[in-house]
Amino acid sequence: MRDHDNIRAVAALEPGYMGFIEYKLSPRYVGDNFIMAPDISASITRVGVFVNESSEIIVRKAASQSYKYVQLHGNEVVTQCRELKAFGLKVIKVFSIGDNFDFTVTRPFVGVADYFLFDTKGRLYGGNARRFDWNVLKQYDQEVPFFLSGGISTDNLDDLGNLKGMNLYALDLNSGVEVSPGLKDVAKVSQVMNLTVCLR
Repeated sequence: MRDHDNIRAVAALEPGYMGFIEYKLSPRYVGDNFIMAPDISASITRVGVFVNESSEIIVRKAASQSYKYVQLHGNEVVTQCRELKAFGLKVIKVFSIGDNFDFTVTRPFVGVADYFLFDTKGRLYGGNARRFDWNVLKQYDQEVPFFLSGGISTDNLDDLGNLKGMNLYALDLNSGVEVSPGLKDVAKVSQVMNLTVCLR
């Protein structure tokens, strides 16, 4: 999210979280001079999305944009997660999932990350517009609640029923509900949110 009118339109749907990408190489980068839309409801948690950034810059950006959570999409280590939590930030640690993903790599982050996020492994650090095989999640121990990401759209929501009993906390919508990178189709976002409520 980066366009103020689009931010307001999506915010009117009352999502639980709204993400802002602070990674300069992303086509969804908010921009060097991004200023947060001032009238977002306080009930919507703002998430800053970072890739292999220093803790100093993350903390500074979080303070200026009122990010309560930081989503770490790179090769960040446990010690950095602890540093960020010491500054009062909540941490969502991202793992890129392929068919042969080894879930033991998540173990060091248990008790450090507030949530995990499982996304599709691809050439980009996210926004690859593809979903991974959700059956792989049966190998996860479900200890830490997780966000699910990667090509989620109205076309594949029915498959969420296969995840029943898992510690799925939230859906991370991006490419599957976009008009163009960073610009959300409000009608599609609304449709996904309504269908998700019906699936609960």
